[in-house]
Amino acid sequence: MKTIIEPFKIKSVEPIRFTTKEERINILEEAGFNPFLIKADDVLIDLLTDSGTSAMSSMQWAGIMQGDESYAGSRSFYRFEAMVKKITGLKYVIPTHQGRAAEKILFSITGGKGKFIPNNTHFDTTRANIEYTNAEAVDLLNETGKHPEIRADFKGNMDIEKLESFIKETGPENIPLVMMTVTNNSGGGQPVSMQNIREAKAVCVKYNLPFFLDACRFAENAYFIKMREPGYRDKPLLEIAQEMFSYCDGMTMSAKKDALVNIGGFLAMNDSTLAMNCRNLLIVTEGFPTYGGLAGRDLEAIAQGLEEVLDEHYLEYRIRSIEYLGEKILAEGVPIIEPPGGHAIYLDAKRFLPHVPQEQFPGQSIVCELYTEGGIRSVEIGSVMFGKKDANGKLIPPPMELVRLAIPRRVYTQSHIDYVVEIILEVFKNRKNIKGYEITYEAPMLRHFTAKFRPVK
Repeated sequence: MKTIIEPFKIKSVEPIRFTTKEERINILEEAGFNPFLIKADDVLIDLLTDSGTSAMSSMQWAGIMQGDESYAGSRSFYRFEAMVKKITGLKYVIPTHQGRAAEKILFSITGGKGKFIPNNTHFDTTRANIEYTNAEAVDLLNETGKHPEIRADFKGNMDIEKLESFIKETGPENIPLVMMTVTNNSGGGQPVSMQNIREAKAVCVKYNLPFFLDACRFAENAYFIKMREPGYRDKPLLEIAQEMFSYCDGMTMSAKKDALVNIGGFLAMNDSTLAMNCRNLLIVTEGFPTYGGLAGRDLEAIAQGLEEVLDEHYLEYRIRSIEYLGEKILAEGVPIIEPPGGHAIYLDAKRFLPHVPQEQFPGQSIVCELYTEGGIRSVEIGSVMFGKKDANGKLIPPPMELVRLAIPRRVYTQSHIDYVVEIILEVFKNRKNIKGYEITYEAPMLRHFTAKFRPVK
């Protein structure tokens, strides 16, 4: 097989500031050992997130210059709306300034005390927006997806039997909607099969429940379906995406992922009453329904990005670049979620640092070492992000302790990734000397963004 090259040429570059290890030790300590609090200029390779960190194309930048900034009825909105409808087939499209704003609006209307929202796996802001309304976010990931070392094609799938059992036990009247995240971010960026989407929809129809997709990485999921699911190899990606959305009644989207932009998001749905309620809340919190907290130029960039993201050459390069990083470190024994997912490599912190107990946050330990050793910024997805406390203040850990290395789209070259491989292997080689951390400050919600730590002595 020939080398899969980047399906683009670089037209503009941004310099990287190099730091020494001694500088990074001081920077990390000043940031309370939380990479979220490090200045971007002090980061060499930034893998904190793939959200809003993409490089936009020349056509997207051209679209920005054509943006119509009319307050109401902007032509940029209608181009954006037409593109979303073309891909999703959903009737009502509501722009927001980013994905979590779409979640906030949706769950402010549908959530509330005594309500339950099942998902394959909720991500952090989704869970927070549900819990903010005093509803409960419930994860129903399939069993294989909970075991990083097991290789399977669709580890992001929802457990359909558990979904139906949960609906029966909880009562459909207490479940305003069922959600599915594609690809499954908290589950390792693992894809969801079309069959699983179809089966989840069938359960929702049986109990008369709306079925929503958290679709911020829908194109990457569509590519995995094309490559791995029987009957889809010869189908165009647009048709696969359209089939995915044909089973849902609504969706939330962070355009900062698979729309290849730096800001933006949207809600889309078929229920006219829910759409009216969402638009009314949008006007209070975001703006008029034809701009929703975004400039017209941003709507133009999203519309163009949604067209570009379904290019098969782009997605082949995108998925292969993630596989490349995973294969390089797996070959040296580094434990990850296997197989590599769509947008990130997830280090399995439990197996990476078996001597660090979960209450000492092994994922945070690795995150700090990657920055200290090589200036790489990543994020813990484990007991810092999702851990809860029982009545006695004891940690209730999540099933997995992970470190996510999220790759921005069209930003880094193979030599950057080779450097990341070298740093991971250096940290892995010295893993027995790595110690745990304890929290010195935490916010009541989404603590991982602002928490501060210190090494355990």
